[in-house]
Amino acid sequence: MRVAVGQFSEPGEDVLRFASQMGASGVLLNTPKLPGTERWEYEDLLALRERCEAYSLRIEAIENTPISFYEKAMLGLPGRDEQIENYQATIRNMGRAEIPILGYHWMSNGVWRTSVSAEGRGGAEITAFDMDIAYQTPLVYGFEDAEVSSSHMRSVKNPRLTHGRVFSEEEMWENYRYFIDAVLPVAEESGVKLALHPDDPPVAELGGIARLMRNFSNFERAMRIGDSPNHGLNFCMGTWSEMGEDVIAAIRHFGSQGRIFYVHFRDVQGSVPRFRECFLGEGNVDVVEAVRALKEAGFDGFMIDDHVPTMADDTPWGHRGRAFATGYMMGLVNATTHETR
Repeated sequence: MRVAVGQFSEPGEDVLRFASQMGASGVLLNTPKLPGTERWEYEDLLALRERCEAYSLRIEAIENTPISFYEKAMLGLPGRDEQIENYQATIRNMGRAEIPILGYHWMSNGVWRTSVSAEGRGGAEITAFDMDIAYQTPLVYGFEDAEVSSSHMRSVKNPRLTHGRVFSEEEMWENYRYFIDAVLPVAEESGVKLALHPDDPPVAELGGIARLMRNFSNFERAMRIGDSPNHGLNFCMGTWSEMGEDVIAAIRHFGSQGRIFYVHFRDVQGSVPRFRECFLGEGNVDVVEAVRALKEAGFDGFMIDDHVPTMADDTPWGHRGRAFATGYMMGLVNATTHETR
């Protein structure tokens, strides 16, 4: 078990030096800004990996292609087979470039928040969600890269039907099965693991589109559909906390199966239909017990901070918030490892 630094899209010198100075094992890039509007090529992925290795950091994973790479596949629209072929090519190119994990999600209309500037501890800015006001305009939703700020939110003309019609749960499950049946064999052949992120927020539907990855039973179903050592979870502890599920029990269950490939180690206060993000140690989850549960389940992957509160005089990426979270996680991991010696 180790701690990496993530949730940035460009491996600039400042971020890579920062990660190296903190003693991170490596980095996760979220929706990296690479050439290509439909797929990623080997040469660009290799250059990305080599850029990180120049700072003695490995690429632990890439999290998310642009939604546009497989939106038609998620929704079962014309053109999905072409998108799936391009997604398969991206997976093959990642394997060739020796990038081991591709994180993905099943949210065609993205992550939703109703505020990105709610007040947290000491006046830190945090994100929040309240289903009662989710359809008010202008709607804030849909960040698919790392920086959780107003500049990465979008508005839509009709938030109740973001894609023009209702997409039922049955329809979305069928689309998911079709996608996994096509891409998982390619991942196996290429030596790439696919890590599934929960829907955030984990509600039954948003914008007319059913949200599948919202509870324990649905994740069990997803893992049965994609039953392979190359298919598992990006266990976003914060989103599991949003569900109101027993987070520690979920860690023990999926961790003991070897299904947790990496962890977003964050938390919230409250659960759907309303919650707010917070600093580690003040949310719903006993974070000490969470790390112990990961250790006992045999988890040998990496953890990253994910979303963090924006602290005083912070940067848009959140250097100060990330330093706090990363140091907190490293302390927990080191203490837990010491307990088992």
